[in-house]
Amino acid sequence: MSAVDMRVDLGGIELKNPVLTASGTFGYGSEFAPFMDLCEIGGFVAKSLTLEPRSGNPPPRIAETPSGMLNAISIENIGVEAFLEERLPLLPEEVVVIASCFGTEVADYAKLAARLSESPRVAGIEINASCPHVKSGGIEFGQDPGLLRELVVAVREATPKPLLAKLSPNVTRIADMARVCEAAGADGISLINAVQAMEVDVETRRPVLWNVLGGLSGPAIRPIALSMVWQVARAVRIPVCGIGGILTPEDAVKFLLCGATAVQVGTANYINPIASGEVARGIEAYAARHGFARVSELIGALELPERL
Repeated sequence: MSAVDMRVDLGGIELKNPVLTASGTFGYGSEFAPFMDLCEIGGFVAKSLTLEPRSGNPPPRIAETPSGMLNAISIENIGVEAFLEERLPLLPEEVVVIASCFGTEVADYAKLAARLSESPRVAGIEINASCPHVKSGGIEFGQDPGLLRELVVAVREATPKPLLAKLSPNVTRIADMARVCEAAGADGISLINAVQAMEVDVETRRPVLWNVLGGLSGPAIRPIALSMVWQVARAVRIPVCGIGGILTPEDAVKFLLCGATAVQVGTANYINPIASGEVARGIEAYAARHGFARVSELIGALELPERL
């Protein structure tokens, strides 16, 4: 038995430790079972789902960048019914599963949340708010406070499950967006999603991605993510789940110190399929080494200069 109590409560989702895997980087969970015990982490956020199967963008849709990865996969997935009927039953009962919803209309999200809520295996719902809203000319839900409020309210009404809103970093004032979600009924905030970016091949004089623009993830965005987590944790009363460039236990601890209750390991899964387990064990070792009886004591424990 560990001397450190690793349990945390993420907006009503009870986790054995604060480590989750990020949506889109861990498939539907069972793909990683040959590499690690899925029960050793707090849980995972499944690949974002749509009402119907979705093929995503054509290649090239993923590229390596300095200290990161650029992708424009565009939420390729098997659809909600195949997930519930075929993939979810493959997971051990003890695994905490958070389902991620994606759509281009508010009604799509609400229908998805309602359908997913019928499954006792789904512990919570995460709204992927970094999607383009068709009727508003393609603006992301997470970039417009009015659209974001409408989205969270609709999903809140559609599900009794704990609700996390995953925010886009492509905004001017992230704390304002988090407050909108809190007021609309979200139980927690996940951040950050990928940072909009692009890369160019000078030999072909073409963008490296078919879609031209993509989402930048990996260590390159960690300082941005830490900044936004710190700002949001100080702005809302609901818990925050930190995401962005976590490769090591030390990276994860930084997010906890900045106010995150839990973290999600994302791009690291592509280069090390057991990264999330290593991060969970490393956080525990860090807490024990520094004399913390409970991992929750690390949350928001950043020591600031006196002038702040």
